[in-house]
Amino acid sequence: MKAATVLASADEKDYRPSEDEEFMNERQVEYFKKKLLAWKEDILRESRETLSHLQHETENHPDLADRASSETDRALELRTRDRQRKLIAKIDEALRRIEDGSYGYCEETGEPIGLARLEARPIATLSLEAQERHERRERVHRDD
Repeated sequence: MKAATVLASADEKDYRPSEDEEFMNERQVEYFKKKLLAWKEDILRESRETLSHLQHETENHPDLADRASSETDRALELRTRDRQRKLIAKIDEALRRIEDGSYGYCEETGEPIGLARLEARPIATLSLEAQERHERRERVHRDD
């Protein structure tokens, strides 16, 4: 029995969703849920490291150039963390869609979002075609 459990967990670890199976079956849903949770945990860990780093790097640099460089680095890190905060909100929204059964389906058309797209961007809410239409409309409005 123990060997079967080890084999099953090894299979799950190596599992990749494929087009040959039913779209958003239980195994695929679990795969993407784990992927999203791991991504979120990585971001949160990096944020904790950044906060720790920023708290420890409060030294005053006597040299003006060193101080400017330090401030620039600090601003860049804070901007990155802000982007990641927004990303966590999108990950949380994707996890909510998993729970309500709408994950993996285009918000605009209701059609399945391709597995390759979800693999590359697990927080995607639009199919590739709908995303391209959206970007074309934005470009037209921006150019006007």
